[in-house]
Order: sequence, then structure tokens, then C-alpha cells
Amino acid sequence: MKYIFLILFVIFNIGGCTTVSKKDASLISSTNPLEPSAMLKFTDIPYPSGFTLIPNESYVFETAGVRVGLLKYQGKADVERIINFYKEQMLMYDWHLLNVVEYGQRLMNFERENETCIINILPKGRLITISILLGPKSQVFKKSKESKIK
Repeated sequence: MKYIFLILFVIFNIGGCTTVSKKDASLISSTNPLEPSAMLKFTDIPYPSGFTLIPNESYVFETAGVRVGLLKYQGKADVERIINFYKEQMLMYDWHLLNVVEYGQRLMNFERENETCIINILPKGRLITISILLGPKSQVFKKSKESKIK
């Protein structure tokens, strides 16, 4: 059993110490759409293929009917391609885009019936960090007419 883990560790880490060639760099900024990764923490919130999870800055909590999480991923891609990726992919999972805020970093706010999702895209030199925040939608309580002060 120990040998299986050792073999898997070696296989997954062989390509970890490579550099980006000029050909690879041109692919990063090309106009090809980004593909979603197959390894999702939340099955209905994608992240671009080629991005890796930052485990020590991420957490997920799920219980009956409630999901909360902060997932951080890092990789290389054009910021506009990432924005287009989320506009297309989140719609496929019934998320509705509320707004996009741009000021160096990009914030995208999505919602659906009982949940909200905020996606923060932060360029750091050549790397892009994507933070995905998921939580329940806050409940809006209507003020009753009886609670008014007379």
C-alpha cells in the first residue's frame, strides 16, 4: 500500500519543476477559451483547467442544506479569458451574474435561489489567483406594520 502512494506521489510531481516555454506562454494569452477542470471541490462551481488549489488558504464546510467555502486557485491565463470563462460556465450551473467590479482585481458576484458566490480574480505578476467564496444567501426579513412605533 505504501508503494502505491509513493508511485502516485512521483507521477503527480514529475512535471512540477518545469518552466514555461515561449510556446506555452503564447498559449496562456491566446484567445482559446479556457476549459473547466475535472477536479471540483463543489460540483457546481468550476475553475479553469491548469489552475491548482492552494490548500493552506482554502476551506470547505458542507452540512445538510448549507455550503460554505473559500477556495483559492493559482495559475496563468489572461484575466479577460477568466472573466469570460466564469460568465459562460456559471450560467451552465444555474448561477446568475449580478455584477462585475473591475479595479485592478476583478470581482464577480453570482447568485441563485439560496446561495451567493463571489469570485475574485487577482493578478500577481505573471500569476493569477482566483478566490471563490460560497455561502448561503442572507435572509431578508420584511418589517411588519405592527412593529412600527406609534
